This record gives sequence, C-alpha cells and structure tokens, in this order.
Amino acid sequence: MISPVPHVAAMAPYALADLSAPPGKRLVSLSQNESLRGPSPLAIKASESAAQNPHLYPDPDWTSLRDAIAEVHEIDAGLIVCGNGSLDLIGSIARAFCGPDRAALAPAHAYPFFRSATLMTGARYDAAPELAMTADVDALLNSVQPDTSIVFVANPGNPTGTRISRTELLRLREGLRGDILFVIDEAYGEFADHVHEPMFDLVDRGDTVVLRTFSKAYGLAGMRVGWGLFPALIGTEIRKLLNPNNAAAPGQAAAQAAMLDQDYMRATCAETAQQRDAFAKRARALGLDVPQSFTNFTLIRFASSEAAASADAFLRSEGVFLRAQGGAGLPNCLRATASVADDMDLAAGLLEDWMQREASK
Repeated sequence: MISPVPHVAAMAPYALADLSAPPGKRLVSLSQNESLRGPSPLAIKASESAAQNPHLYPDPDWTSLRDAIAEVHEIDAGLIVCGNGSLDLIGSIARAFCGPDRAALAPAHAYPFFRSATLMTGARYDAAPELAMTADVDALLNSVQPDTSIVFVANPGNPTGTRISRTELLRLREGLRGDILFVIDEAYGEFADHVHEPMFDLVDRGDTVVLRTFSKAYGLAGMRVGWGLFPALIGTEIRKLLNPNNAAAPGQAAAQAAMLDQDYMRATCAETAQQRDAFAKRARALGLDVPQSFTNFTLIRFASSEAAASADAFLRSEGVFLRAQGGAGLPNCLRATASVADDMDLAAGLLEDWMQREASK
C-alpha cells in the first residue's frame, strides 16, 4: 500500500457543504456564503468575450486585473498577487512560511481553512480564545509561541460575522514579533467598507498581508479569483509556489470588469445587508443569540448543540440548508447565508415553526 506522509494522513478532510435536498423539495442553499445575485452584467460580458480564445494561456501576471484593482483601491499594482480564489493564496502563504518546525496562530473560531492550510505543511496550528465570538487581541498576543511564524485573522470573521477595529488590528501587529507574518483575510471586506477602516497601508511595514476575493460581494464564486496586497519580498516568495497560470482568462476578465463596476457591487452589498438584518431581527425575536454581522451571513447561536442539530434537521427536511459550525468550534451554532427575500422568509418561518414545535414538547 502506498502511504501518504504522516501529517497528511493525520488530517481530516475539509468539510464540504451537504446539498442533497429531500425528494420533492426545492433546494434552498444558505450554506456556502454565495452572493444573493449574480455578478455585474459587465463581468458576464467580459467573461464571455475572454472565453472565445480557450487555446491561449491566461496572463500569468494578471496585468489588466491588477491595474483595475490598483485603480479602485489606490494601491500599488506591483504589490498585488492574484490566486485561484483566496484559498490559493492562503495555502501558498502557509507553504512558504510554515513547516514542521513552525506554527500558525488564529482565533478559536477562525475560518477552518487556516487550520487545513497549516496542517498541510506539517506545522502546528494554535488557536486563541475569542471574546463574545470576536477575535481577541490580548488572547492572540498571549498565545504566541517561540515557533509562531504566521498569525491569521479574518476580518470580518467567518463564521462569526464579527469584526475588530483598525485600532485593534494595529495593536495586534505592533505586539507581534517582527519575524511573524500577519495575514488579514478580508474575504468579506466589501461588506464592512462602510466603516472606512482600510488596512492596505499596513502592508508598507513589510510584515503584513491583506487578502480579498471576488467570490462574495462581486458574485464570482464560480470563477475562483482572489487577490492580496503583499510586501514585495513576501510576494516574491509566494509567487514561487503558485501555478503560473492559476487564474483562468475568463475569470480574470470577469473580475476586472466587476472591480470597475463599483456601483453594482455596492448595490449588492446594500441588498445583502437588508436581507441579512431582516432575518437576524426575526431570529432574535425568537430568543436566539445572533451577533451583529458585517458579512453576507448570519450566525445563529442556540441553547445547545442538540438544539442546533434539531433545528438544522428540521430546516433540511424542508429543503433549507444552513451550515453547522462544529468544525469552527461552535457546535451550538448554524450559519445562514443572506439570500433573496423569499428564501430568507422561508428560512425564518421554518425557524419559527421549529421553535413552536420545541415549546410544545
């Protein structure tokens, strides 16, 4: 028998969403944090045009896409690195700066792929306690070990939806050793941009990376395009590990057009916030604990893991799929992606029915 290396054999597979709707039921997937509407029509048109030449490799330097990102965010195009989704970049960061004699650190309820990417390298993964389901700077600083080489923080967080301020992120960076790479994952950054606390300037220090994606606010999850702003020396190391043709031509073209249609993206974020907050209000009215979200989803905390599993099973029986959060250390929580009004009304109504059923037992 051919055996994998020990640290891979010890890993659990990454948990994928179960999307098997019951027979006769329409699938309502609120489990993958996809956009509630498709991308800008300009992005679709650009993608269709780029798809006319599939015999050609995509631009390995993402030139036009990087220029568009740089124009919108007023950053240096030369410091932008693009990936096949931001997961591509997270994995490359871990491979470059982690390994058997190193460790990565993240908040306790951080995006589970931080753990997966770290363990793929044979490194140790450490988690710091959170405060009210929010990354805690003091806990992170107290959890740093001599072999810590990366600190990952998603801001806003997934699956919590909470965020910490720019002031706290700066305090965290200042408290970390200079040989620790600080990675700020802003996959949901566009949904929080209204608070006007950009972090791109922190990259100038040379020890911090800021990541974003086109999968959420831009509605391009199926295109798999992510990007990050990297210090020059860090970016050079990351590019050694990337597939030189990692972002397909239609994806690059769609992402470029989507980036330049900021009005459409902002309208998507506004509609998302409206549906998210209306759903959260109904969930709170049932007595459920729902933290304020700065993302395109709502986290619902139940009284127990058994109650969360019961509610999940009830909704699934009607074709409505939320996402259980045991893998993020929150077995008493379900996460609901914001979707169109009819789907959110159905989900909220089923939660109300479940609560009535539980009360009558």
